[in-house]
Amino acid sequence: MKNNIEEQIKIIGKGVANIISIEELKKKLMISETENKPLIIKLGLDPSAPDIHLGHAVVLRKIKQMQDLGHEAVIVIGDFTGKIGDPTGKSKTRKPLSNEQVMENALTYQKQILKVLDKDKTKIKFNSEWLSELNFEEVLRLAATTTVARMLERDDFKNRYNNNTPIGIHEFFYPLMQGYDSIALKADIELGGTDQTFNILMGRTLQKSIGMEEQIAIFMPILEGLDGIEKMSKSLGNYIGIQEAPEIIFKKVMEIPDNLIIKYFELATDEHPDKIAEFQKQLDNGKNPRDVKFELAKIITNLYHTEEETKSAVEYFENVFRQGNLPDIIPQISVPSECNSLKEIGIFLVKANFLSSNNEFKRLVTQGGVKINKEKITDFDNTPVENGDIIKLGKKKFVQLIK
Repeated sequence: MKNNIEEQIKIIGKGVANIISIEELKKKLMISETENKPLIIKLGLDPSAPDIHLGHAVVLRKIKQMQDLGHEAVIVIGDFTGKIGDPTGKSKTRKPLSNEQVMENALTYQKQILKVLDKDKTKIKFNSEWLSELNFEEVLRLAATTTVARMLERDDFKNRYNNNTPIGIHEFFYPLMQGYDSIALKADIELGGTDQTFNILMGRTLQKSIGMEEQIAIFMPILEGLDGIEKMSKSLGNYIGIQEAPEIIFKKVMEIPDNLIIKYFELATDEHPDKIAEFQKQLDNGKNPRDVKFELAKIITNLYHTEEETKSAVEYFENVFRQGNLPDIIPQISVPSECNSLKEIGIFLVKANFLSSNNEFKRLVTQGGVKINKEKITDFDNTPVENGDIIKLGKKKFVQLIK
């Protein structure tokens, strides 16, 4: 290991909500350094939502930082547990996924995960490999490690029990199975969001029950979306997808509230804590938050795109927004990827209340009242449109196309 223990602790601890425990982590790191043996970092993923955004990537970025310190990651795709469904945060039993759905989602996840993690230091495992091999006696022995009272400490189970909402017995097995994953992998560290606290601590409980050294539990905070209030979510439209075009990622980062700049540096980038402290100092000394955010946007865009693509995204933003006197925050509208002409998107503009009718749209175009990326458009039928285009409707309305 190239970095000393305190330096590793500093990097690992950047932005985290909680570590259980720091002393145990120091001990593991010292043994790792002495024996020149990387720690095994575990992350379990339920393959039910394969479209990764910066909120999902918070734990992935932390794992990448630990890979850069010399450690190795094992990503557990919950193909077995996905058929049951993690009830976390849900008010009712989640519908199980089919084999086909699980595998399709898992492959999509795998492709996106490796946009963040170091491929040479990452193993992808499916937990059916070991969970499907357990016999009934072993399952009962696993169930005997905890109590119903302990299970009801989970907020979602507790709320459903108090509200007389049914809880399937099989749902109690989800945290047990996730905990067993840690035994099967001999995990040294497990990461997750704060909403995974119960499941990750169960891994420690089960490892201890068989005399195995307990894994370190690292909990990452929830990342707010572009609105600065709600958890980043695609359904809320406040997300930044890691597969989005560089121009869109850059622009979206520029839209985050100023009070989240440092939090995004901590959770959405791999910048060293000392560098982030410098940005904080600049803000404290009166530097325009917009300028610091500009650096943040370049860094985040470059994490998921090439230097050349990032440079183009910066130029695009400068040309379209700064020099074009466009507002930094422009509402977006989602259109199908097959919509490639101005004429085709009219119906979506009407549905989103940007226009009252398609006839109004056509009239506005023919009268020269519509611009795409600052260029006046007069051909309603044949003008092509692309993902990320900025459309100006009349004198004050702006909308960005997202495919």
